[in-house]
Amino acid sequence: MTPATFEFLASIAKTRSGGVIAREQDYMLRTRLGPLLKREALRDLDALATRLRSPLGESLAQEVTELLTTNESSFFRDGWPFEHLRRLLRQLHAARPAGHVIRIWSAACSTGQEAYSIAILLAELGEADRSFAARRFEILGTDITGHVLDRARSGVFTQFEVQRGLPIRTLMTRFTQFEPGRWRILPAVANPCRFERFNLLHDARALGRFDVVFCRNVLIYFDVPTKARVLNALARQVAPDGAVYLGSAETAIGVTDALVPHPDERGVYAIAARP
Repeated sequence: MTPATFEFLASIAKTRSGGVIAREQDYMLRTRLGPLLKREALRDLDALATRLRSPLGESLAQEVTELLTTNESSFFRDGWPFEHLRRLLRQLHAARPAGHVIRIWSAACSTGQEAYSIAILLAELGEADRSFAARRFEILGTDITGHVLDRARSGVFTQFEVQRGLPIRTLMTRFTQFEPGRWRILPAVANPCRFERFNLLHDARALGRFDVVFCRNVLIYFDVPTKARVLNALARQVAPDGAVYLGSAETAIGVTDALVPHPDERGVYAIAARP
């Protein structure tokens, strides 16, 4: 692969998804795009770059973008955001009129574990509070990668996946094992969830307003201008008393003034007062 090919392929990922691929990560291009080369009968990445530059390269460029996107997720990842969310949802429920639908966005949702973790939390809160159970909730999971969205919609997870973050009691009460090593989330739990294709670089206004946004472990792949662009867009879609959750290695400090860090909770941001 020539340096020009690397720059071209990296620019496709950057332009279409916001993800930055450093020069020392060139192994990732070879590893993730290898099966595509074989399928398309292309001798190497230079030949792929040539194909992508052709008038018929658009659909292939989208596939390359998806292959170069990191899809990593687990149930109740890091734990603490969901404990804070549990308290916040009680506050939002008390503050909202009875007919209000509380909307939660799981951005870059991958295979859906984050969205379903939130759904499990809602089920637990509803069992403890009858008025909470009567509240309508909507959990929207979005991602740019089609095949992970298909997996999310199925609600089916492997034994390895359910063992990452799910207490055994939660697994036994919120999932059903329909064949060895494969578990499906119960429809009653999954009911608030829906999944759509969406690129965080696009206009989020089409998705509507949200009370809560999870955008965790996504910004680490963006450069600072792209982080600012995404965070500003998220902040515009969140209710003034809502919250934005970022990953443990991510921060909005020094990136945008639209979000204010919670004084006692890392990774939790309130919406800055709007003039």
